Amino acid sequence: MKEQKIKLSVLDQSPVRRGATAEQALQETIQLARLTDKLGYTRYWVSEHHNTPGLAGPAPEVLIARLAAETQHLRLGSGGVMLPNHSTLKVAENFRLLEALSPGRIDLGIGRAPGGDRLTAHLLNPSNQFDPRAFVQQLTELQDFLTDTVTPDTVLEKVKAIPHAATVPALWMLTSSGESGVLAAHFGMALSFAHFINPRGGPEAVQSYRHRFQPSERLPEPQANVGIFAFCADTDEKVQELLAVMDHRILNLEKGLRDSAPTYAEIKDYPYTEPELQRIHFNRGRMIAGTPEQMKEKIEQLAARYEVDEVVLATITDDFQDRLRSYELLADVFDLKPAGVAQAV
Repeated sequence: MKEQKIKLSVLDQSPVRRGATAEQALQETIQLARLTDKLGYTRYWVSEHHNTPGLAGPAPEVLIARLAAETQHLRLGSGGVMLPNHSTLKVAENFRLLEALSPGRIDLGIGRAPGGDRLTAHLLNPSNQFDPRAFVQQLTELQDFLTDTVTPDTVLEKVKAIPHAATVPALWMLTSSGESGVLAAHFGMALSFAHFINPRGGPEAVQSYRHRFQPSERLPEPQANVGIFAFCADTDEKVQELLAVMDHRILNLEKGLRDSAPTYAEIKDYPYTEPELQRIHFNRGRMIAGTPEQMKEKIEQLAARYEVDEVVLATITDDFQDRLRSYELLADVFDLKPAGVAQAV
């Protein structure tokens, strides 16, 4: 069997580095998008988070518009829009507008998590009852709005999402448990498994999605990718520093310490408790790190486990230059090359 070339993509949560501002974080997102566009990455997704001072991206649809103007080849998308927080019609119109501005380059990634805490989610959408059945209804409406499907005896007979354009955004479902994979299969959507959130059960969830997949008009065959925290550096010493900082950062997030972003010098001799060490061991499964050749092997192994040809990389570092360097090294070792204007992949 011919070896399949692995595509690399980016998930950017617009992290606010220690001592930096949200404005700087957003400028870094723009700079990283420009770089990865030139390097030959496939897609660039931005996330939706609320009430989280360490992340500067509450509105992916706004950021996507700016990034589309700054790049030429990347597919731009949401990783993702947390649909229960929003009006389905408004999401459909936001992304139809983005698609009309950048035809063939827009991905609409959908999630059902709150993207923060439940109180904030309630304020975003006071009618949100966190009911799985309501989410399924939203997905049905979203697809109908995007495809101009007229369902008798519903508001869709009278209300249409605008603007009308020749193409529509590609629909992706995001999942970290596999439950949404069942919905993706039912609705004929592509699936992205968030290994960086849950390192267990992902390959099985993707396999189940493929078995259950029902072809849709826009996606005749199942399509999947996997997202993971990733760090690539020139030396083993630098790799270990990046991992140590990420270990501490995730532990603090799990403790509710959202504003804590220590340096390596501050945490290199940190006296972890046994339960903390166990959490670090678990969380290490959510990330891969290494020098370029080590990372090439690890990414290929991850792709093989999931039986996918695309891996989405989320890289957060205390030094922005380390972040840029990580994506540069991976582009080089995978011999990425920018293509023409992105196709619907």
